[in-house]
Amino acid sequence: MDQAEGMSRRRILTTAAGAAALAAVAATAATVTPAGAAPASRRRPPRAERLVDNRFWVSRKDWGSGTSHGTRVVAKGRAGVEMAEPVGTTDYTDPHTGRATTWEYAQWTGPAHRPATPATEAIASWNARTPTGTWIQVEIEATYSDGTTSPWYVLGRWNSGDDREDAGAAVIRRTSVDDQSDGKTSVWTDTLSVDDTASGLRVVAYRLRLTLYRTPGSALTPTVWRLGAMASAVPDRFTVPAAAPGLAKELKVPRYSQEIHKGQYPEYDNGGEAWCSPTSSQMILEYWGRRPTAGDLAWVDPAFADPQVCHAARFTYDYQYGGCGNWPFNAAYAATYEDMQGVVTRLGSLTDLETLIRAGIPVITSQSFLKEELTGAGYGTAGHLMTVIGFTRSGDVIANDPASPSNLAVRRVYKRREFENIWLRTKRRNAQGTVVSGTGGVCYLYFPVHRTKEQVRALLAVGVR
Repeated sequence: MDQAEGMSRRRILTTAAGAAALAAVAATAATVTPAGAAPASRRRPPRAERLVDNRFWVSRKDWGSGTSHGTRVVAKGRAGVEMAEPVGTTDYTDPHTGRATTWEYAQWTGPAHRPATPATEAIASWNARTPTGTWIQVEIEATYSDGTTSPWYVLGRWNSGDDREDAGAAVIRRTSVDDQSDGKTSVWTDTLSVDDTASGLRVVAYRLRLTLYRTPGSALTPTVWRLGAMASAVPDRFTVPAAAPGLAKELKVPRYSQEIHKGQYPEYDNGGEAWCSPTSSQMILEYWGRRPTAGDLAWVDPAFADPQVCHAARFTYDYQYGGCGNWPFNAAYAATYEDMQGVVTRLGSLTDLETLIRAGIPVITSQSFLKEELTGAGYGTAGHLMTVIGFTRSGDVIANDPASPSNLAVRRVYKRREFENIWLRTKRRNAQGTVVSGTGGVCYLYFPVHRTKEQVRALLAVGVR
């Protein structure tokens, strides 16, 4: 669970009221499709009626469609872009260390993309490799329905390293950028949002720009394999339509509690109590068979259990946001593991979740709720990530909830209708009765480069390729 409500860095992810102990639920559901129920992937609305548009640049053709200034498309293996020749140098003073450094850079700018539906929000995702001495910056430029254009907004300055490994290393600290607005849209940590959706203003097109940086005179280069954005126009809503159950299945996903890390490494957002996002990310990575090496974990106190959770927190930490809950940073962290990919998107229903679970793809969901709105949780939260791993025969949601007192207690079963509403709504009332934001179905999807045909179809069914 993340940051306190009212902080300007994000209006959605916030600190929880706390977590209470629950016993583990032991029942495991078999794979069954209820009689008469059509497969989830067949019940999707036509593209024109959807509220979410995903566009990702991943193939050689995709990368070739952009404008290159000193970049080239990777010649062999996995498609991507890397630095060919720098087009200049720039000085960057890291706001979190005060260190000024000169960097060579090159740029790739994507073509304009028009979402299927004019959008009120956009969230970028990227998957990259950044050797020590390199980093990347991702920006977005929006075209509005009134014909004007936004400035280039920074959606992230990112690398996979950490200068605390080597204080003299040529690295920057991962960071979002605050105070970006043109009076029509603003960037809230990782999300570009229309300031006043009631005005009718919408984002009708956008371009993404990728800047690759390296130490001057070196032959180093970042490599970016995936870049894209989810643009959405989810309407304001306190409740959402119910989706009929269509699947009973449970995936075997490792269980990790964030709460057992409380007080550990407080420099990363006060320790484990706020580590719902990296804890969930680690569960999914290990489901796919990826985890840090012993060498990667050598820095963790050997007295701490599940050191890989500490590692995930450290390497998802956003030094500006002051937490580990930056959505794209978590997806980018997942993609630092061999042949893994990660994206941030929105799903439209529990039917979408069933489509993915059926294909063996667990999903990390973001939601907020009062204690009484989610039976059995034992806590309320203004922003929390958990991992959906399946559905019971009656359609209830099986989740690995990291806000649990032990690893054993992580597996929970939540009432279908309650979970559906707290996850998919965009408006809710907090404990003071004030109307605040909900996430509108935000989730992380992590999946390997090499997937089964069923997994490819399931991802395409929810708009991700």
